[in-house]
Amino acid sequence: MKLLYRKYSALVVSLLLTFNLNAQDPNRFTKQVEELVQKEYQFDSVKKKVVFAGSSSIRMWKDVQSYFPGYNVINNGFGGSHFSDLLYFYDPLIVKPTPEILFIYEGDNDIASHKKPGQVLKQAKELTVKLQKDLPEARIIYISPKPSIARDSLKNEYIRLNKKLNKLCRRENIEFADVWTAMLDENGNVKRDIFLDDGLHMNKKGYDIWAGVISGILEK
Repeated sequence: MKLLYRKYSALVVSLLLTFNLNAQDPNRFTKQVEELVQKEYQFDSVKKKVVFAGSSSIRMWKDVQSYFPGYNVINNGFGGSHFSDLLYFYDPLIVKPTPEILFIYEGDNDIASHKKPGQVLKQAKELTVKLQKDLPEARIIYISPKPSIARDSLKNEYIRLNKKLNKLCRRENIEFADVWTAMLDENGNVKRDIFLDDGLHMNKKGYDIWAGVISGILEK
């Protein structure tokens, strides 16, 4: 009986640990989101509206508008977010701005928090269904989770997720921006001079690469 109890207790602890690793309180981003929603823009009514939403790689792209002067750009990135967080703040960050073109960057922190690619894909599918219902005329583009020095040990998990996201995009007739490949050198290793000192977030060289991939999509 004691042995059975110990096994049961160990199972409960294991499940709780898994829950704590994967479950995040989205309200930790409330202040960031409020600041984003309250931000005012001076837009040209002739230009299309492009919204970038997602985690810190979006949030830290402070000069994203300067890369795409032919568009009205809104940066709705909030640092550290997961797909689940973007789903939680879906209305204020995605629906309210009424984008004509929408770029989504999530999955990076999901994998770093030890979520399985299949689990992340499930939330990406949920988001896709909502987007297609609420923004039927918008172009939707998922940006592939990027490679990085800091998270190189998770490389295979990111590759698996990117394959799944790419397949989802093809199936749902939406677009996929492959920044992963563009950030690798000729030997297939992540370029080391495109990051800040933390080895995770990008410097200008990194964002120049992203802009090249995204410009190619916008020009289609």
